[in-house]
Amino acid sequence: MLEPNHCQMNGTTAQIAAFTRIERLKVRNFRALQNVEITQLTPMTVLIGPNGSGKSTVFDVLAFLSECFLSGLRPAWDRRGRAKELKTCDAEGPIAVELAYRERPGTPRITYHLEVDEQRDGKPSVVREWLRCRHGSKGSPFQFLDYRNGEGQAISGNEPDVGDERKALPLRSPDLLAASVLGQFRDHPRVAALRDFIMGWNLSCLSTDAMHGPTEAGAQTHLSTSGSNLVNVIQYLSERHPERSDRIFETLRRRVPRIERVLAEEMPDGRLQLQVKDSPFTRPVPGRFASSGTLKMLAHLALLHDPKPPPFIGMEAPEHFLHPRLLHELAEEFAAASERTQLLVATHSPFFLNALQPEQAHVLWRDQKGHTQARRVADIDHVPDFIESGALLGDLWMEGYFNVGDPLTRHGAERRRRKRSMRSS
Repeated sequence: MLEPNHCQMNGTTAQIAAFTRIERLKVRNFRALQNVEITQLTPMTVLIGPNGSGKSTVFDVLAFLSECFLSGLRPAWDRRGRAKELKTCDAEGPIAVELAYRERPGTPRITYHLEVDEQRDGKPSVVREWLRCRHGSKGSPFQFLDYRNGEGQAISGNEPDVGDERKALPLRSPDLLAASVLGQFRDHPRVAALRDFIMGWNLSCLSTDAMHGPTEAGAQTHLSTSGSNLVNVIQYLSERHPERSDRIFETLRRRVPRIERVLAEEMPDGRLQLQVKDSPFTRPVPGRFASSGTLKMLAHLALLHDPKPPPFIGMEAPEHFLHPRLLHELAEEFAAASERTQLLVATHSPFFLNALQPEQAHVLWRDQKGHTQARRVADIDHVPDFIESGALLGDLWMEGYFNVGDPLTRHGAERRRRKRSMRSS
């Protein structure tokens, strides 16, 4: 039986993971996401909708999947309250998550499907898991990894094909993910690329409280999900990538005009703390006294300008602590970073949304049964025409032109549209 080992992934696999992009996400029976499909994801996709519409739950689905690969199904399952808290109320069947992605532009689309349920003894198990691919535009899709409850088969090789030999490779336990186990072996590079991709995600929950305090000394290459090591990353960029550090501070100075520079300074006790120098003053201010908005903007820039960014970044409410007039430009920073990584953002800010196009935004809302629904804004009647005529997406959202996902009543949206028409006339 197969057990996880710790063999190193080759460089080719890691490079493939860096270019992988998700095109579709489908979720079933995960809390309010009873049956949701978000299609045509772009390099930067933004989720909008009322409070409680399911945006955070979408991020938790991705966090759950990432944790399953990083630490195992059981800890990820238990941390979320098991089936009682995780499964959609009164829904039948397992929780299912499905990702459709491409390793590079123009390569065949691969679909990863995972179904998880709780057994009678209360333990979670992988009831179904498969990887599916199609060769050519007319070829039939085939599964090159197929498992049920720890038993299954897989095709090895760099380019698995429908006619290749399938080897039975039983797992040690039904709560192990086959993609996580087989992805540690060199003879399954396609599975390994998926594993590297998912384990490399950064699903950020930036905390300005965590950024204010000092940290243990030592440069660090990547920003943590909380941003608590921001000063360590600033030190690393200043020492190893000064051109990126200069670009970050130049951008920060444009957004926060009085900022002169930000330094990583070692304290007498050996710890590191940020020092923020305002231009009118001769002495810098310790990071614990710096503006939360300044630190939040700096953390965004450090993440987006990472020399080797995560292959996928999730960010909720990037607008917190920032002046509304900064958000259009922040969205442009996100868009520029999407040339090197894929971003999924949830926001309540029309100012952020004003920088986007309809195909980049999806609106979420809850139906009469309390289940989340999703619709791409580009598919909403008349919205693309309004944008073509010069309207801004965030303004249309605030005026109630999306017809769904409005926290106010339909009557309230109609009233706002009438007011807009009266102003225009």
